[in-house]
Amino acid sequence: MRLILFDVDGTLVDCGGQVRPLFGAALEEVFGTAGDLDGYDFAGKTDPRIVLDLMTAAGIAGDAIHAALPRMRTAYLRRLEAGLRRESIRLLPAVAELLARLAVREELAIGLLTGNWERGARAKLGRVGLDGYFPFGAFGEDGAERADLVPAALARAAACRGGSFSPEETLIVGDSPLDVACARAHGARALAVATGRTPAAALAEAGADWVIADLGRASDCLPVFGESP
Repeated sequence: MRLILFDVDGTLVDCGGQVRPLFGAALEEVFGTAGDLDGYDFAGKTDPRIVLDLMTAAGIAGDAIHAALPRMRTAYLRRLEAGLRRESIRLLPAVAELLARLAVREELAIGLLTGNWERGARAKLGRVGLDGYFPFGAFGEDGAERADLVPAALARAAACRGGSFSPEETLIVGDSPLDVACARAHGARALAVATGRTPAAALAEAGADWVIADLGRASDCLPVFGESP
């Protein structure tokens, strides 16, 4: 059995810029400042890492940031679940069709590996009808660094599907150099899709095993994405 782990933002969906102000409003509520929110690159970062980076740069002590992370998560997710607008979310090319094909294949296990806190990831995917494809995953609750998420994802895949999964049997699908780096850190393969903010050339330079324009091209380069034998 093989394991495929998908990133969310820029890989499956594009939320159209509506998440950043919701995140900023939560930062303002909890810390009294959003820091340099407009100048910060969210791509590939976990939600905890975004908070830590922005608030450290704003001069808040690390202990205080860590202590306030649960309040930040609650404040942000409350805003996200209430304010996320379906009409501003774009389902990225070929995503729905690909997931429908993969979901019926018994030899594959499909999960998430995303820096979103879990409720945030599921709110985004739920708006476009994709949440049901992913019974397990690793999320921002599992670590501030993206590489921390891989062991959690492997363990949850094993608990959900039975047996065990090794990194060598795992493919990580994402749209940023940090997605590629976390795969390489654990010996997994990386499929990079240029539907996010990172150009294909930069994804290749980061060391992705495969780089494609969008997920409609996945079966062209990977047999695992083709039709089941």
